[in-house]
Amino acid sequence: MIKYFDYMYELDRQSFRYINRYFDYKFLNSFFHKITHAGGATFTIVAVLIMTIIATDTVQNTAIASGISLMMSHIPVAIFKKIYPRKRPYLVLKNCRVTKKPLTDCSFPSGHTTAIFSIITPFILLNPVLASILFPIGFLVGISRIYLGLHYPSDIIAGGLLGLTTGIICFLLMGKYAQMLS
Repeated sequence: MIKYFDYMYELDRQSFRYINRYFDYKFLNSFFHKITHAGGATFTIVAVLIMTIIATDTVQNTAIASGISLMMSHIPVAIFKKIYPRKRPYLVLKNCRVTKKPLTDCSFPSGHTTAIFSIITPFILLNPVLASILFPIGFLVGISRIYLGLHYPSDIIAGGLLGLTTGIICFLLMGKYAQMLS
């Protein structure tokens, strides 16, 4: 069992290094510094609030499900960060490239990735055609966190799965709630 965890950690580190090694590319730097904010608190909260205010009917219910998902998904994020205080890669790995203002809290799971997947999932469930636009955005937010030296790939995978799960649950519960009201 220990060999399996050692193997997985080594794979995580190698995958991190593969993505983080491109840090000095000017275009990628600019792109990933911008896209990472799509998973930040300001963007996700404002996007959900705007959709809740301007949308009507089913889209508004979906925006509400996204907001609830965003809130609910961060409870396990906070718990995992306390239970499993994994240090960020730039604090552990040598020759790691990191953004100018690195975060100092724990890295597992990625809160940005959790946030973006928690808000996009209900909209994808509402209209699966949106998956071709929204999943790549979620994926790029996750990759940006690795690129910027802040997370391991496993942090991103865990955050994505957590956001996806809460998004599905909240969408389904909101659908049941809307049916009860009608």
